[in-house]
Amino acid sequence: MDEKIFKAYDIRGLYPEQINEEAAWSIGHATALFLHSKLEGFDKGQPAARSIVVGRDMRSHSPSVAKALMEGMTSAGADVVDIGMIDTPQIYFAINHLGACGGVQVTASHNPEQYNGCKISGQQARPIGGDTGLKEIQKIAVSLRHQETTFPKGKITERDLTDPYQLHVLSFLKNSPRKLKLVIDASNGMAGKMVPMLFGHLGLDISAINFEHNGTFVHDPNPLVESNLTALKAEVLGKEAHLGICFDGDADRLIVVNEKGETVSCDILTALMAQYFLEKNPGSTIVYDLRSSWAVKEVVTKLGGQAKRERVGHAFMKKTLKDTQAIFGGELSGHFYYRDNFYADSGMITLVHLLNILTESETPISELIDPLLHYHSSGEINFEVEDKDAMMKHMGEKYSDGEIDHLDGITIQYKDWWFNCRASNTEPLLRLNVEATSADILAEKLDELKEELGEPVEH
Repeated sequence: MDEKIFKAYDIRGLYPEQINEEAAWSIGHATALFLHSKLEGFDKGQPAARSIVVGRDMRSHSPSVAKALMEGMTSAGADVVDIGMIDTPQIYFAINHLGACGGVQVTASHNPEQYNGCKISGQQARPIGGDTGLKEIQKIAVSLRHQETTFPKGKITERDLTDPYQLHVLSFLKNSPRKLKLVIDASNGMAGKMVPMLFGHLGLDISAINFEHNGTFVHDPNPLVESNLTALKAEVLGKEAHLGICFDGDADRLIVVNEKGETVSCDILTALMAQYFLEKNPGSTIVYDLRSSWAVKEVVTKLGGQAKRERVGHAFMKKTLKDTQAIFGGELSGHFYYRDNFYADSGMITLVHLLNILTESETPISELIDPLLHYHSSGEINFEVEDKDAMMKHMGEKYSDGEIDHLDGITIQYKDWWFNCRASNTEPLLRLNVEATSADILAEKLDELKEELGEPVEH
C-alpha cells in the first residue's frame, strides 16, 4: 500500500494506482479495529454502538471502492450500514442519528475524477485525522494482507436516510423562503442529487448547472478556483438571479456569487452569517480560521459575541466549536460549521441559512456585505519553498517589530496590514494570506513578501 495516500485529515490518492479495492479492504479492516477500540460511553453490547456507517460520492469507481471498504470492515467483525450515494455531511448526520461508532465517506472531495479516498469520523462524528487516529489506522492498514480473518464476520445492511436527513437539514429553515431565483452549480458532484431532494418542493426558482453524474467533471469540482465559477457567474447575470452557489464534489462546502456576478469571499460570508446568528443568539461564540479578514472579529465583537480565532482545518474547527459551545464557525475554504449540526460542516445547511438571510432582509446580498468590505485581501497564494521552517523563521526575524503569533505557521500583524504564512502538510509549499487597509498597502506588502518567498505557483 502506498502510504502517501494518508494525509493530515483524510485518505486520498489516484485510482487505481494508489487507491484501489485492495487498499480499501485494508483501510476498512483497520478502521473497524480502530473505531471498536475507541468505543466510549456506549453499551458495547448494543449492535448500533458497534456499527459503522458508509457512504460514497458519485465517482465511477466509488461503488467498488466502497464495497471493498465494507468487506474489510465486516471481516474485522463490524456491522456496516450502507447509506448509498450521499453528500459527506449526511455521514455526520447518520453517525449521530443511528448512534454508530463512526463512519466513512468514500470521496475525493474537490479533486479531479481520477482520484478517490476516504473521510473517516468517529463517535458523534468526531473527525479522525493524523493526530486523532488516522496514523494508527495507517499503521494497521499497511501491515495487513487481504485474507480471511478469525473475527466473526459482520453484516452489511442498506438504509435510506433521505427522509430523516431532509427533516434535519430543513429544520434550520426559519420560514418559508420567498420566491428567490438561484443558480446552482453542482460541479457534477453530490449537490446534483441533494439540492433537488432537499429544496425541490420549496417553490424556489433554481437554474441547475452540472447536475449530471456520469463519472466526469465539466470543471474540477473545486469552487475555490475562480475559473471554475465562469459559467455560474454568466448564468447569474443572464437569469438576473438573487444568488449563485457552487458546491464542491462531496457538497460539504460552497462558494457564493452575488447578484452582480461577483465572488463573495468566505471570510466575508462568515462575518455576514455571524451577524445573523448573533442577532438571534446574543453573546454566542463564533469560531473563524486565522486566515480570515479582520472584519470577522470586528463584527463579532461589535455585536457582543465572543470571537474565537482557530487553526486552519476541520479537525481544529470542530473541536473548538465543541469546546466553546460556539453556535457557528467559518473557514476561508468554504466550510461552515454549526453547533446544532453536531459541530460539523454542511453545504446544504449553509444554503438554508442563506435562504433565511435573504428572506428576512429582502436586500440584495451585495448590499448586505458591502458594509463588511473594509479591507483589501490577497486571497491564499502558494509559494514553492523547500525548507519551510527556515523560511518562516526568517520571516519572523525580518518582521520582528510586528505582533507575532504561531497559532498556525506564523502570523504577523501591524496597525494597517497583516499576513499569515503556513506550511502545507503534504507539499513543499508555503501558503500566504495578506490583508491591508488599502489596495496600495496590500500591493506594496505583497511585492515585499515576494522578494523573500519568490514567485507564486499555481495550485
